[in-house]
Amino acid sequence: MPALRKSKIIMIAAALVLLPASFDRTSAHDNHASYDAGEPGDPKQPAREIIVEMGDRFYQPKKIEVKRGEQVRFVLRNDGYEDHEFLLATPEANLKHAEAMQKNPGMEHDEPNGIQLAPNKSGEIVWKFTKAGTFEFACLIAGHREAGMIGTVVVK
Repeated sequence: MPALRKSKIIMIAAALVLLPASFDRTSAHDNHASYDAGEPGDPKQPAREIIVEMGDRFYQPKKIEVKRGEQVRFVLRNDGYEDHEFLLATPEANLKHAEAMQKNPGMEHDEPNGIQLAPNKSGEIVWKFTKAGTFEFACLIAGHREAGMIGTVVVK
């Protein structure tokens, strides 16, 4: 086995051993009983389309208003030079998620309320806003949220 491959395998094994015993990838990402900002939408149903540009440390638009019960198709474009993500939740939930990402760099995302995109890539999220309130979308890659990569969704 080549030395480089062997050292990568050892590093991965060491990282797995060093993970906190309480960390479970499914609890951090995939096993949401409910979502703070509503629920996954039905792509077969009509939806208002909102285009969100993700750049290096910003979103455009930064503030979005929707009506309770409204379904939105977020069309997300990463026009920056780095990977960026869009994660829709409450500020508290996003901060908690950001802490988990700092402890586990390279964490993969597979949530209906979020997406990570490489530069010059695009994607979509269909979301139904079932709860009134103020929610946020943020990039939780280390340092991005702190540098201002955060936006607001107001649901009336």
